[in-house]
Amino acid sequence: MLMGIKYKAYPTLEQKKILSQWMGCARYIWNAKCSEDRYLRGFARKFMPVGTYPPIDQAYSQYKDKELSSFLYDCPSQILRNSASNWFNTYKNFLKGICGRPKRKKKGSTGSIHLTRELFRFKKDKNGHLKLFIGTKTRDLGVLKFKRHKKVPKPASIYIRKESGTYCVSFCYNDSISEDELVNQKEHLAYLKTLPRKDLEKLTLGVDRGVVKPVQAGRATFDLSEQQKRKKLGKERYIKRCQQRLSKQRKGSSRWRRTKLKIGRAHQKISNIRNDFSHKTSHALTTGDASVIIFEDLKTKNMTRKPKAIKGAKEGQWKKNKASAKAGLNRSILDKGWHKIETYTAYKAHRAGKAFFKVSPKHTSQECAACSHTQPENRKSQALFCCTSCGYSENADINAAMVIKKRAIELILHSGTELSQRGTLRDMGRGATGKTVMANALTALS
Repeated sequence: MLMGIKYKAYPTLEQKKILSQWMGCARYIWNAKCSEDRYLRGFARKFMPVGTYPPIDQAYSQYKDKELSSFLYDCPSQILRNSASNWFNTYKNFLKGICGRPKRKKKGSTGSIHLTRELFRFKKDKNGHLKLFIGTKTRDLGVLKFKRHKKVPKPASIYIRKESGTYCVSFCYNDSISEDELVNQKEHLAYLKTLPRKDLEKLTLGVDRGVVKPVQAGRATFDLSEQQKRKKLGKERYIKRCQQRLSKQRKGSSRWRRTKLKIGRAHQKISNIRNDFSHKTSHALTTGDASVIIFEDLKTKNMTRKPKAIKGAKEGQWKKNKASAKAGLNRSILDKGWHKIETYTAYKAHRAGKAFFKVSPKHTSQECAACSHTQPENRKSQALFCCTSCGYSENADINAAMVIKKRAIELILHSGTELSQRGTLRDMGRGATGKTVMANALTALS
């Protein structure tokens, strides 16, 4: 199975200078291809017959000129070729509907270069330590130091990335697990339909994601450790101080660049804390006793949209739309890393041979796990859930996790349930409301 790994690199000052030049040349070729495509599309739209499109290729030699772009001759031609090839592959994926159209890259503190076998080699020294040599015979960069925390097979190509002054080496490799031996989600669903309800109750785990409690899996709660919270809070305060200092400095000055770099590094450390929590939580979920893991099909992009402006009675007058409160909620949602937790759990469950499904999130916080009565008044507060019909009382997050589990079991046992492209369980026979059968009946009667 194809996997990826990233090693932290420690280049020297001279190597940093050369790597930055190479990254700039690769970005120049990428932006030139984007600009050329935009110009040709505009020309074809204005002066060519309808349905005529410009040719798409990976040529780059037309951008090399000894007067206009002499700096490209100081960069290995393989890097320029790889940049044009990556643009061409991205454009083909855009035509297939996999991604968006390639966009121009801005010059900043980030950058990357794609190195193939002609530009790097791994060799062991006298002590048996693996070393990475970068460059060609004419443009030799020397040994690039990196921290090897895991042994993996040697790759065919690597990426060297720079972000906020830190460098890393990343590449893909095939591990011992074969993709053909793994069971896909449709096969999981077909097998689970044959099991009785009692077995599904034991195997299924409902996972609820929230703002106060990032992950509630059954009765188990996953949250950042106290040390991680303390470090994260300290970095957020540090960013605020640096931003105040940045606003008083002249844009483009040396001090302005240094302050901006400090802000980027602080953001990177917060991202590392969030990424570490997502990996540890997904590992705990996929290595537990549950064989079927159920998530809500949350659309975070829609949940974090800005509120619409509300016009007042008079012209030019606007009513309050609680934009500041919504902005705070959006920051809290995005800070928890819901999408990362879902993505990591999905691929780790697939590798472990476990089923991973999603269900509709509609009214999971208002539905009772005991009697399926759905009412907004059931949610007394953020932490307390008390059913107005049967009197069942429980922690709101635990109740939501139980509702997610119950909803998934009902859909698995129903004969009309199918799997959507997003991996969501949907009852195609009854119109795909996403709620349990009992919840629909009780809601209709109330």
